[in-house]
Amino acid sequence: MPNDRTLSAAPDASGGGPASPSSHTPPKAAELPEVPKLMAGKRGLVMGVANDRSIAWGIATALHAAGAEMAFTYQGAAFGKRVLPMVEKLGSKIVEEADVENEESLDRLFARLQKEWGRLDFVVHAIAFSDKEELKGRYVDTTKANFQRSLTISCYSFTEIARRALPLMTEGGSLITLTYEGATRVMPSYNVMGVAKAALEASVRYLAADLGPQGVRVNAISAGPMRTLAGAVIGSARYVYRVSREASPLRRNVELTDVGGAGLYLLSDLSAGVTGTVHYVDAGYHAIGMPPSSGNGQNGDQNGE
Repeated sequence: MPNDRTLSAAPDASGGGPASPSSHTPPKAAELPEVPKLMAGKRGLVMGVANDRSIAWGIATALHAAGAEMAFTYQGAAFGKRVLPMVEKLGSKIVEEADVENEESLDRLFARLQKEWGRLDFVVHAIAFSDKEELKGRYVDTTKANFQRSLTISCYSFTEIARRALPLMTEGGSLITLTYEGATRVMPSYNVMGVAKAALEASVRYLAADLGPQGVRVNAISAGPMRTLAGAVIGSARYVYRVSREASPLRRNVELTDVGGAGLYLLSDLSAGVTGTVHYVDAGYHAIGMPPSSGNGQNGDQNGE
């Protein structure tokens, strides 16, 4: 796998255009409350950090603030130069290069986790890929090679990581992955990634059923568009970002703290009875069938127009 490929092609990033005028001031993302002991004594693996705007990084910082100890992976030297200085600030002692298309690298990763920790409590899987050139056209024109590689990296890798992590989750645990609304509805320039995310969401349900008897929970976070490196490859990113902001009930796009808090919830004992779910963190956009005609609410202006 090329060392400089983008880890995720999901539209969780873009640059937004100006919002339409509104008489309401959209609410802002809240700062996470202090929960310093929630993850104390917990150890987990975080895969997919690319830079400090990555969703995986947002989740990792929330986990760190709650007392978790984490191991990190990076894919290729270019990403390593960015990730290593970041994770050092969190006191991480296990940082491994790992490529989900290279089983030997995964063997080394989990052998080290077994040797140095002996157990895992959680896994954050934030890895996806598709050829950005094929995201520009029609889904019907997706090549077989790109289809197979997109599904392997974006979907099957979560199953493979879950299988490898399971023997280390001797006291139960929690796994999360990242999906997007394009798995259930057609989104601009998403194409084969929508198919891959749909398969990933189905995998979450089947894995939850398989791993539940061992006390291991499996869930997905469906985040709205965000300004991250990953979403920059989406041709319609600016449009998607703007429409999501204007049409969502909260009238804003989500921030890393929003997703970080959701990740902390799903990986902690606060969600001990939750598994097999897709948890939406998109300011409510997924609940809207048709955007309102104005910024005043679902029923239009004061005259109902």
